[in-house]
Amino acid sequence: MDISTFPGLLREFTYNGAPTLEAEDGGLRYFVNEFWTSAQRQSHKLHEISYRACFKPQLPGFFIDRLTRPGDTVYDPFSGRGTTVLQAALGGCRPVGNDANPLSEMLVRPRLTPVSLHAIARGLAEIPAGPPTDPNDELLVFYHPDTLSRLNAIRTWLLDRAATGTLDAAGRWVRMAALNRLTGHSPGFFSVYTLPPNQAASLVSQRKINEKRGQVPPFRDVDALILKKSRILLADGFPPDHPAALLTTGPAADTQAIADASVDLVVTSPPFLDIVDYEGDNWLRCWFAGIDPATVNIARHGNPAKWEAFVRGVFHELARVVRPGGAVAFEVGEVRGGKILLERHVAAALENLPFAIVGIMVNQQEFTKTANCWGVGNNTAGTNSNRIVLARRV
Repeated sequence: MDISTFPGLLREFTYNGAPTLEAEDGGLRYFVNEFWTSAQRQSHKLHEISYRACFKPQLPGFFIDRLTRPGDTVYDPFSGRGTTVLQAALGGCRPVGNDANPLSEMLVRPRLTPVSLHAIARGLAEIPAGPPTDPNDELLVFYHPDTLSRLNAIRTWLLDRAATGTLDAAGRWVRMAALNRLTGHSPGFFSVYTLPPNQAASLVSQRKINEKRGQVPPFRDVDALILKKSRILLADGFPPDHPAALLTTGPAADTQAIADASVDLVVTSPPFLDIVDYEGDNWLRCWFAGIDPATVNIARHGNPAKWEAFVRGVFHELARVVRPGGAVAFEVGEVRGGKILLERHVAAALENLPFAIVGIMVNQQEFTKTANCWGVGNNTAGTNSNRIVLARRV
C-alpha cells in the first residue's frame, strides 16, 4: 500500500467496534484508536529482550504488514534492542539498523540468525573456569563470588575472541543472552535483587538496596541461566529466510553505509529530549561488552528547539536513503505529561525537506481512561500513548 492512501485505512480501522477518532489541530491531521494491542507477550519470543525506552513489536509490525512486501528494506536509525529490525526479518524483509551504541548490534544480530541450543551449550562448555573473585571487587554488591568468577571468565573469553575476530555465532549469542541476564529483580538473573533489567543500579544505589532489604547476593548458575533464557527466546522458532541484514553503529544523521534511495520503510523512535539516561542505565552492560560508555554519543537535548534541530539532521539523512514514495513512521511518544507535543517539532523540522506529513497516529492503549489527540490523562504515571508522525518521501 502506498503511504499516501494510508489515511483511508486509518479512518476505516475499528478496534472492538470503536471507530477511529479523526481530528485536526495546529494544521496536523490526527487519527486516534487502539491500532495495536497493549497486551504483554503477544509477539515472537525472540523479541523478549529488555532495553530502556523500547516500543512494542506490534508498533513496527503494524506498518511492516501494511506497507511492505517480503524483500523490501525496513530501516531503524535508532535501533536500540532491534525491535523494528527483528520484526522486519520476521516479515521476510531486509533488516537495516543503526544505533550510536555498539550494544545495539550485539543485541540484534544474534537474533536475526539464531543458533541451536546445542550450539549454545557447546559454546559455553568451551569457556574455561576463571580464577577466584578478588574479595575487593566492587561488583560483589551484585554477585556471589562464584557467580562473578564465572561471569568474568565468560567476559574475558568473549573479549579475547572479539579482539582477534574469532567470535563465532554461538559466542555472539552467549554474549547477547548474558547481556540480558546481568541484573534484574528475580532469580532468573545473575544478580541479587536490584532494579528491573533495563536499568542498572549504580554501585552506591545497589549497596543501599542490599542494606535496606538485608540481602546478600546468592549463587546463580550463569551457564544454566543463559541456556534457560535461550530456550525462551527460541521457543517460537527462527525467523524465515530474509535478505541479509545491514547493521551500522554511529550517528543517525550520518549513515554512509546505507545506499541512496534503498529504504522502503522507516519505523523508529528517537531519544525523547533528555528523559532517559542511556549511559547510566547501560553502564554494566558496557562493562561486560568492553565498551567505554563515555565514548558512546547518545543524543540528549534538554529543550525542544535543540531536539528539533537534531531531528532535522536525521530527516536530512533519511531524505537520502529513503526511496521516493517510501514511508517514515516516526514515533515521538508522550513526554512531560503531554505538555510538549513533539510531533509539532517534527513537522517544523521537516520544512523544506522532501517529506510530506500524511498524519499523526495516536495509539490509545487499553488502560487509558481518557484520551484525545492533544494529550492523554489518567490516574497512573508513565507513557499512555504512542504518537507517530507518518511521512511520505516525495
